[in-house]
Amino acid sequence: CEAVAMESTGTYWIPVYSVLEGSMEVVVANPYMIKHIPGKKTDSIDAEWLAELCLKDLIVPSRIFPREDRVLRSLTRAREGLVKIRTQLKNKIHRDLSSSHIKLSSVVTDIFGKSGMHILRGLLDDRSIDEIINSIPSSRVKKNADKIRESIENNLDSSQIFLIESSLDLMGNIQDKIDTIDADLRRKMCTKQSDLKIALSIPGIEFMSATTILAEIGNYRNFSSPEQLASYFGIVPFVSQSADKLHTGCITKHGSKHLRWIMVQVAHAASKKIGSKLRRFYLRVRSRRGANVAIVALARKILCILYHLLMNQEMYEEPGAAKRTRPNRLDQLPPPREFTAQEMIGILKRSGYEVRKIDRWACS
Repeated sequence: CEAVAMESTGTYWIPVYSVLEGSMEVVVANPYMIKHIPGKKTDSIDAEWLAELCLKDLIVPSRIFPREDRVLRSLTRAREGLVKIRTQLKNKIHRDLSSSHIKLSSVVTDIFGKSGMHILRGLLDDRSIDEIINSIPSSRVKKNADKIRESIENNLDSSQIFLIESSLDLMGNIQDKIDTIDADLRRKMCTKQSDLKIALSIPGIEFMSATTILAEIGNYRNFSSPEQLASYFGIVPFVSQSADKLHTGCITKHGSKHLRWIMVQVAHAASKKIGSKLRRFYLRVRSRRGANVAIVALARKILCILYHLLMNQEMYEEPGAAKRTRPNRLDQLPPPREFTAQEMIGILKRSGYEVRKIDRWACS
């Protein structure tokens, strides 16, 4: 057996691919691309169909990352899952507080920040409101003492205290796991420092978002153009044509949903950068198509910009900003000196001009 072909259905193909990798040719096919004629469909018929396509070289192999890149991508996806679980727990705490007529979120920007957690811990320890307010570490939050008293209309009962404390304990455990993954990702990204610096130069991209994007893209040289990269990850609209009419719909959502999610987060951050060219692009599209379309369009634009920068190994610079790629030779020249009339006439003659003396009275 020289080749093995299989469908990339779920995660069933991963253990088979891991065992056979390196010993023979393994072709992983997208099920969407090898659909058989509808009718009698069994596992045996599908296997024969796959074998026939593989023998005739009719399967376009799916893009499989090297082992090191697969490990990096699995870590970023695991971190994404933990972050979403942490967000669900935060929302649950908000609901538990709201059911007890406690509206801290209307007074404190982030109840899981330093001051917010101080107030929340005080409520869980059944301390008085005045004692909690007097011991708040932030003087800015202390100024809203009256609003804090109004937002806390009731005390927490024993069952609500248990539920909130359980959620906080789970959040602490999840945060420890996230910190462990972050430390591991920082060690693994040491081999991609140049690409990481390029990604971090784009407005809206931070370390974790840059790491996630690079892990999901893998080897960006596999794509011939930024349009192909955007199409591979489904950030392009559906296009249908009938006669001379061309219709575009919503994005295709093909490829990695994890990259689309992080690119939308990056687009939201970039749209808030005051004075940025990316923000102006977002505002221009939003005025015509709405906020949702503008965010997706900005996400696609950032992805295409990142592709160009990575291919050329250049840092992002704001378009229109003054930049100098090499020293100006004029700065190295001596200061100009004044020439006499005879010297200027000699320069003109050496340049091929004819100099004649004209009587000014004759000209008048």
